[in-house]
Amino acid sequence: MSRDAALADAAAYFDQGGFEKLLSDLVAIPSTSQEPAHRADVDRYLGATIQPWLKRLGFRVEIHPNPIEGFGPILTGFRIEDPKLPTILTYGHGDTVRGLAEQWDEGLSPWTLTKRGNLWYGRGTADNKGQHATVIAALETVLKARGELGFNVKLVLEMSEEMGSVGLREFVAAHAEELAADALIASDGPKMRPDVPTITTGSRGVFNFKLTMNERPGGVHSGNWGGMTTDPAIVLAHAIATITDRNGRIMVPEWLPVGGMPASVREALVGCEMQNEESATINPNWGEPGLTDAEKVYGWTSFIVLAMLSGKPDAPVNAVAPNAQAWCQLRYTVDADLTQFIPGLRRFLDANGYQNIAIEEGHMRMAASRTSPDNPWIKRAKASLERTLGKNVQIVPNGGGGLPGDVFIDHLHTPLVWIPLSYNGCKQHGPNEHVLATSAREGLLGYVGLWWDLGEAA
Repeated sequence: MSRDAALADAAAYFDQGGFEKLLSDLVAIPSTSQEPAHRADVDRYLGATIQPWLKRLGFRVEIHPNPIEGFGPILTGFRIEDPKLPTILTYGHGDTVRGLAEQWDEGLSPWTLTKRGNLWYGRGTADNKGQHATVIAALETVLKARGELGFNVKLVLEMSEEMGSVGLREFVAAHAEELAADALIASDGPKMRPDVPTITTGSRGVFNFKLTMNERPGGVHSGNWGGMTTDPAIVLAHAIATITDRNGRIMVPEWLPVGGMPASVREALVGCEMQNEESATINPNWGEPGLTDAEKVYGWTSFIVLAMLSGKPDAPVNAVAPNAQAWCQLRYTVDADLTQFIPGLRRFLDANGYQNIAIEEGHMRMAASRTSPDNPWIKRAKASLERTLGKNVQIVPNGGGGLPGDVFIDHLHTPLVWIPLSYNGCKQHGPNEHVLATSAREGLLGYVGLWWDLGEAA
């Protein structure tokens, strides 16, 4: 069978409902790692669906306990056609966030695939069941077409990504020799725009911390004390207001990329245009002045206040609260020095008179990663996708969200070729998560062409 025939076969599979049926079966398993009551579903996702599927495709499959007790298992699959051939490692995660069923629109359920026009709703459709299912389905199409891939494939599918990929680093480190590969090619995260095929070569890191001001043991009467005793909520709000200006420009120098944004990142983002989504709109005046929207997301640090608390919002009382807290987050690139995030903030708060604001629980939730945009594997993937789809493919030096790419760079030294199939408005992690059917179809064809071309070149 020719390349064109394989692509036609994939298109027919999608158009005739084959991929819809596959994704429906995967979504139906409530494999959320964030609720202990669904641990059996987490195990079932691998044992009842992925493992038998991969075995049918000639993979040697193993399901391993997580190195960290209490977290989800990790599946590995190996299809080695010839040790002399190039080896591709692919990755995905079958766990999801909580279903949040009560928050979905009427007629929608997190564990039922529901089609409404071009939108296919269901938990995991975008993050990440739909994406790793596309990768495997494309491998199956190429195998059906010519009986072999022409390269070796290794697969890692974890079940604790939504808990911060707990145990993945330890697992990959312990199995580094077995998982050795020439490149990682996988799908996770959103494209820069729904209509623009995208390759990301890494991801921003995630660093969390909490700001706290404790003023007194308990609340005091707002009438008898209001106006002459310190309100910690007001003090904390002012402290946060010094961290950025009113338009979100970060004022803590230690949080920013050391030496500024690299020229290679700027060059890769030339012409990269972001767009508004239903879920959010772009404020051109927000963030670092002088940067494009794409540079702000893909090449710079952002500061976010995730939550704030003072008093009892669900039952306010007439009292000056005893304390105030803010849970905060930095999204940063590999160019920033995370070892200076907390010391730099401490110096900044002290210099601005906020010695009474404590910084607590500072920790890296996910490390930043980046492969050079001019890496040969990225160029190969870009050329193949453009050949198949007839569109320009945008290279993004590192996606805005967090991915465990650093694990594979650190222990396997593989370049990262992330090919995201979702989009920013997919509502992952919230109610009404969905995937665009057009993007899913395009992704399937893109991967069939890519797997075909890699085997042909090898």
